[in-house]
Amino acid sequence: MALHDHPQRHLGMGLRSLRRTSAAPASAGEATAVATATQAYVFAGLRLLTGFVFLWAFLDKAFGLGYATGSGKGWIDGGSPTKGFLGGVAVGPMESTFHAWAGAAWADWLFMLGLLGIGLALIAGIGLRFAAIAGTAMMALMWIAEWPPAKHLSDGSASMSTNPFADYHLVYAVVLIGLAAVGAGATWGLGRAWARLPFVSRNRWLM
Repeated sequence: MALHDHPQRHLGMGLRSLRRTSAAPASAGEATAVATATQAYVFAGLRLLTGFVFLWAFLDKAFGLGYATGSGKGWIDGGSPTKGFLGGVAVGPMESTFHAWAGAAWADWLFMLGLLGIGLALIAGIGLRFAAIAGTAMMALMWIAEWPPAKHLSDGSASMSTNPFADYHLVYAVVLIGLAAVGAGATWGLGRAWARLPFVSRNRWLM
């Protein structure tokens, strides 16, 4: 029996093969796009949450909202946002220095402006590089003030340190650096509009 070629079959098989070949990259591309979008939303959410941490700390210390700062003890009531924390430092190589800084007007202003500026920058999604630098410096000083490596305070009592190196100050610093590195202000923020401003485009450190 003679065998005859059936071009329709070959054509159909070719089309099915072509569809499978072209569908694979499309699926991979779609998966990549979804993953990229998901990452952007995750970083944006992390940025907003971290911003709220800094902004709330400012509001509570400024107005004495009754959380970390009691009612009537806020900055506007004459209280000092640094006196309690720095005055209570009892460990580390800068103990005496922090005691000297505690309650100083310049220290109060610098600390509160830092909290406000970092919080607003993160919430708005602008100036994340500068916020990362300022926030990391602030977290480093607070890390030194609590000095996690010490097992005992200067009076010999237990420091209650839970880790000799990593604590929440270090985590916040890494988060700030990471948010700036990935440009987390573009999603749910004003990052893109901010980057297009002439003075920002000329000074990339402001992004």
